Amino acid sequence: MTHINLEAIDTDGAVREAAEAVSGDTRLGFLRKAGMAGGAAIGGGAILGGLIAPTIASAATVGAPPSSFGAGDIGILNYALTLEYLERAFYNEATASGKIKGAKAQAFLKITTRDERAHVAFLVKALGSKAVKEPTFDFQGVTSDETKFLATAYVLENTGVHAYLGQVGNIKTPAYLAAAASVMTIEARHSGAIASILNESISPNGPFDNGYTAAKVLAAVKATGFITG
Repeated sequence: MTHINLEAIDTDGAVREAAEAVSGDTRLGFLRKAGMAGGAAIGGGAILGGLIAPTIASAATVGAPPSSFGAGDIGILNYALTLEYLERAFYNEATASGKIKGAKAQAFLKITTRDERAHVAFLVKALGSKAVKEPTFDFQGVTSDETKFLATAYVLENTGVHAYLGQVGNIKTPAYLAAAASVMTIEARHSGAIASILNESISPNGPFDNGYTAAKVLAAVKATGFITG
């Protein structure tokens, strides 16, 4: 597998009350400050620092991932895989912690853990030898605190929807488009479920969703500190 030194996903500008449940010095706080509403990029950082500028330059027109992910559809699928790696690791760690006790939270965790594991396996199989290597993660204790877990899950799932939607217009191969769309709809179901648990809007952007460019997503992910290598 090719190793890409970059940090995988996350953040939705519609965090509102759920994000307020997490203290300002947490990684979710950084997500909220990462400029998702305005598209600001955060400078510095060990892993993504060298990719932010070229990402913005290459994604200025269509919002595609940087060339370091691979060319064309392969690059888009590897970008998606990197986001799925992050989600899978997040839910796996929350499951292993045994700290998520609420009935609704446990039900959500069980389903999302299953789904994110399947998404990773699906994309790895589709990409074969071209699949990027999984990064290493540090969720800074978020997965062992139910309040922080739920608020962060809300951010992750909404960002997943925006990230996939931002790339569907760039995919050229019909089979790859169908694959990405099938994952995106599940991310949307997850976001609706977590919104219901948190009493948030299930359609925070109104009747129509909007896609995020890869540059916007990657800049926000870098700011979380969740990706360590």
